[in-house]
Amino acid sequence: MATETMLAVVKTHPERGVDITRVDIPCCRPHEVLVRLRATSVCGTDVHIYNWDPWAQARLTLPRILGHEAAGEVVAVGADVQGIAVGDLVSAETHIPCGHCYQCRTGKPEVCRHLKILGVDTDGAFAEYVALPEVDVWKNDPTIPLEFTAIQEPLGNAIDTVLVEDVAGKTVLVTGCGPIGLLAIGIARASGATCIVATEVSPLRRQLAERMGATWVFNPLEVDIVEAVRAETNGDGVDVLLEMSGNATALRQGLHALTQGGRVSLLGLFGEPVSLDLNTEVILKDVRLYGITGRHIFATWYKAARFLQSGLLDPSPIITHRFPLAEFDQAMDLIAHGECGKVLLLP
Repeated sequence: MATETMLAVVKTHPERGVDITRVDIPCCRPHEVLVRLRATSVCGTDVHIYNWDPWAQARLTLPRILGHEAAGEVVAVGADVQGIAVGDLVSAETHIPCGHCYQCRTGKPEVCRHLKILGVDTDGAFAEYVALPEVDVWKNDPTIPLEFTAIQEPLGNAIDTVLVEDVAGKTVLVTGCGPIGLLAIGIARASGATCIVATEVSPLRRQLAERMGATWVFNPLEVDIVEAVRAETNGDGVDVLLEMSGNATALRQGLHALTQGGRVSLLGLFGEPVSLDLNTEVILKDVRLYGITGRHIFATWYKAARFLQSGLLDPSPIITHRFPLAEFDQAMDLIAHGECGKVLLLP
């Protein structure tokens, strides 16, 4: 199969855009499996690489096949693979840990000191096939819809953001309703949050937030978010802030709207350093602040699968568009204008 070719989305030049081209189908080394991809989804990381922003320029070595949120069928296995077989339906855990550093050996491989990321440090999944190390392969229950298995990676991000502490009976504010923010709303609702306030500037995503279970959805460009939150919480403020936007103003609004003794989970990545009044907004309010990165490997995957199997979470409203690989540029244009939820690529 190594002499055959496949269609792939490849970053070949240090400038905005990508090439849709044919490349060799990868061979799987002894510890790898070869997956025929059936559904992949676009992440903000892919947008950074497509636009060739400063982060991408500092991180990538070209050429590189993009993509890391993926699901497909195993078509070949390496000689040393033991737990995966041809025909298995699998998804990719995109963090590739070294297995040897302090973090890996103390149960934190998701923050491995030598971490590699699929589609960033190794060739990714916007293609017809991808070779994955067995350590990063998650075997899917065939009863879970294919498209849902392709978004388990970002779903895991939402789960860890919401459930780093219990939310049952709590009031929650979600700032930013991109795909992971929308998934966080669904997880918070399924986990017993009693009031979920969401903020989002996009009209489409405000509608999706309502469909995913938000109690109140506000446009922060039109509404005083702090006043609105306090009005819906009897003046107390919310128990939990889930910051998903990476917007400094949204973070400050959320901290102002948080009750004393509340909890903050930060998942959104900020484009530049953020200045906060830590004395007033964190220390003297007795606020617990969590930074969330990726998912716990593989503890969070079990939670994601069980949410999907149970029917407690239905992520179908957020999957708004589907494109073939050849129309990748159209997908990126749609994302750039914020006129979508989760965008899938179907090889």
